[in-house]
Amino acid sequence: MAGGKGGGVGGRGNKPGSSRKGAQMGSGGQRRKSLEGKGPTPRAEMRKGHPAQRRAEAAAKRAQGPRAGSGNQRTPAKVPYKANRQISELIAGRNSVVEALRGDVPGTALFIAQNIDADDRVREAVTLANNRGIPLMEVTRQEVDRLTDGAIHQGIALQIPPYEYAHPDDLLTRALDASETPLIVALDGVTDPRNLGAIIRSAAAFGAHGVVVPERRSAGMTAGAWKTSAGAAARLPVAQAGNLARTLEAYRKQGLIVAGLSARGTMDLSDLEAAADPLVLVVGSEGKGLGRLVEQTCDVTVRIPIAAATESLNAGVATSIALYQVAQRRSKSTRL
Repeated sequence: MAGGKGGGVGGRGNKPGSSRKGAQMGSGGQRRKSLEGKGPTPRAEMRKGHPAQRRAEAAAKRAQGPRAGSGNQRTPAKVPYKANRQISELIAGRNSVVEALRGDVPGTALFIAQNIDADDRVREAVTLANNRGIPLMEVTRQEVDRLTDGAIHQGIALQIPPYEYAHPDDLLTRALDASETPLIVALDGVTDPRNLGAIIRSAAAFGAHGVVVPERRSAGMTAGAWKTSAGAAARLPVAQAGNLARTLEAYRKQGLIVAGLSARGTMDLSDLEAAADPLVLVVGSEGKGLGRLVEQTCDVTVRIPIAAATESLNAGVATSIALYQVAQRRSKSTRL
């Protein structure tokens, strides 16, 4: 029958004839004490189980390095270990791992399969990991298969931590602190990590102060990018931009010339006199080139003359050529 007392959702009416006031069981009302706050929310680094807390602990352990007074190499720990695949990646394969360790790619754990045939590459990887205080983990071959998603690992894999991106302003500060003419490389739509790694390597070789990549629709600092950079990513900062066009506009306001590399460029790269000035070189993808908004933000667009039979250059190759040309122009300007 409709029309009963206490019709609120989840509520109960007082018993007939009851004169009792205040909160009742089931009404949702509890004593005031239960509504009191528990104080300010702890920082992310202090919350148990939070990714920031795990990263802080890992950083503290890495900072401690090898135990003092231990002249012998550590043996792999035969303990269960689970890589946090959401915040880390793995470089697999003997040559790849050795090259990564030689190139100062940061590592948080070196996984070695049990009963592995330890050749020179494995021994070198263990030595390099020991020297850098990277934990050695001996696991089953099935576990290495699982960690590497079935990639060809040859019984060894290096876990790397998530990359800590710089702020775009940090790259300009880096140049000014060194009393050098700023040179920054910005990438628009470059989605291949290997291209990103190659560009970082070229940028470091030709005196750039950093590389800027968009947060979305762009390659990030993955294991593949680290490997291709051949260690340059440990020396040259990579910054992320929430909006690349706005970041380029901000650079312009700070006195940098923004030059876009495009097949439709208005002049040859060799004719760019501004190459000796504070410069941002913007490189687009091999297929689509520069995005419309990014190209509109550029002060000038330049092209690399190539044979008519070749439609375009790989982004990594084009960037290397452009940076070499800029370095040549700056060298001549310094001698004058």
